[in-house]
Amino acid sequence: MQITINGEIKQVVGHETILQVCEQMGLFIPTLCYDKRLVPHGACRMCVVEVEKARSLVASCSTPVSDGMVIYTHSDRVEKARKDILKLIWSTHRNDCLTCSQNGNCRLQDLCYLYDIDPENNHFKKRLSHHIDDSNPFYTIDRDKCILCGKCVRVCSELQGTTAIGFSQRGYKTHITHPFEMGMTHSDCVSCGNCVSVCPTGAISEKKRAKSRSWEEKQVETTCGYCGVGCQINLHIKDNRVVGVSPANSGVNNELLCVKGKFAYHFISHQDRLKYPMIRKSGELVRVSWEEALSLIASKITDIKNIYGSDAIGGFTSARCTTEDNYVMQKFFRAVVGTNSVDHCARL
Repeated sequence: MQITINGEIKQVVGHETILQVCEQMGLFIPTLCYDKRLVPHGACRMCVVEVEKARSLVASCSTPVSDGMVIYTHSDRVEKARKDILKLIWSTHRNDCLTCSQNGNCRLQDLCYLYDIDPENNHFKKRLSHHIDDSNPFYTIDRDKCILCGKCVRVCSELQGTTAIGFSQRGYKTHITHPFEMGMTHSDCVSCGNCVSVCPTGAISEKKRAKSRSWEEKQVETTCGYCGVGCQINLHIKDNRVVGVSPANSGVNNELLCVKGKFAYHFISHQDRLKYPMIRKSGELVRVSWEEALSLIASKITDIKNIYGSDAIGGFTSARCTTEDNYVMQKFFRAVVGTNSVDHCARL
């Protein structure tokens, strides 16, 4: 097919949307509800563009291209519509950017800055419920910061497959909630935190995250160590301490995590974590070198084997170890110690 975007002729295939073609051409189209992994929703309307002979502006994220289509992505009509949409969203939003945990990492904040939205805008009636759902142990839902983009609902149903949350009521009373308004603890929520990861504002925020701004953090991509799937994660580091985890835009997990990968990182800096080998001497644990610790282990295994036989010894490995570590462990017990008493914990 042949289409024209902002006066430039482009050859495209039929299954692409206007937004996908614009991304290929390097054209910036603002979005709030769009996620390439999800079925196009067209909820926020920020991605609207002008198409010749169309009755109204169309959502580029859900409109497929057609032969001969003439598109304008930043006409005066389009830019005015986007600005009006932002004014509407902002007027029904809790405007506490200074104290919001997502300050500096908020899509709505970025677009309001880009389109010069007056923070004192009072053109439209505000809808503030002052309702905060604090029932989940890992995250909080603040309805006054929700822009009803629906990304949390869609990622929960389309990707996670849990369907723990959804839209309730209509008009100004529309909000994201759980079945029967009884709190997240009474829903099917598995606390995976994928709704937290995709929220473009601070409407769904992590509870126990250390105070930190995005520009203070360094992100390091690594592999989650909780099981053998190999999920790719970004560790958010401030002052040499992990303050948060987000799914990386790579790997087998398709930017999804489980409750452990997303929220269970505080052990890294816990005061009770063992950081070096220790041996109990005279009733007290004393720090020793690796050489001394390994020598003690080897001598104990040798003594037990000589007295009671190989089958008096068993090996137990963990899913948090690498596949290679687990292989070497069982090989050591079968070939060196001489026992088949080896087991593996698939969880922790």
